Amino acid sequence: MSITAETKTKMQAALEHFKTELKNLRTNRANPGMLDGVSVDVYGSQMRIKELANVTVPEPRQLLITPFDPQTAGAIGKGIEKANLNLQPMVEGAIIRINVPPMDESMRKQIVKQGKQKAEDSKIAIRDIRRKNNELARKQKADGLITEDVMKKEEKGIQDLTDKFCKEIDDLFTAKEKEIMTV
Repeated sequence: MSITAETKTKMQAALEHFKTELKNLRTNRANPGMLDGVSVDVYGSQMRIKELANVTVPEPRQLLITPFDPQTAGAIGKGIEKANLNLQPMVEGAIIRINVPPMDESMRKQIVKQGKQKAEDSKIAIRDIRRKNNELARKQKADGLITEDVMKKEEKGIQDLTDKFCKEIDDLFTAKEKEIMTV
């Protein structure tokens, strides 16, 4: 596998991680991804909500959680409260409803700031991948495994990928920022 191909694979993984991080950022609309980081203590172990229940969005500002096992509803409600997401779960028999409160201006700005930090961290990770793979190409050249021309071509390919992935991160963040700031 060429260094450029390996670079692309690693950078793609970093981009996918960033997309996951963005999903966890809260917007003004209800989103099942808001609960992805919540662990619930059931059956003597910690489990994630998506392993225990279906999470749907019946209305733009409401989440509906339907546990696979109705007896876990109370534990899921407690798990959501413990997660400090500023959400108040209402356990109604075998289902849990969560009304998502509207965000105020300062809260939206705070979430945008978190998103900006995640975008910057992802770009740092991509530039780190670039640095490591450029060093690898230089080392192969020094060891006589590749020629100067091949090394230059690899470095150019790595830089093109770095630019492409950094731009994609910026574009994704800009779209998410717009979504967060929409009232």
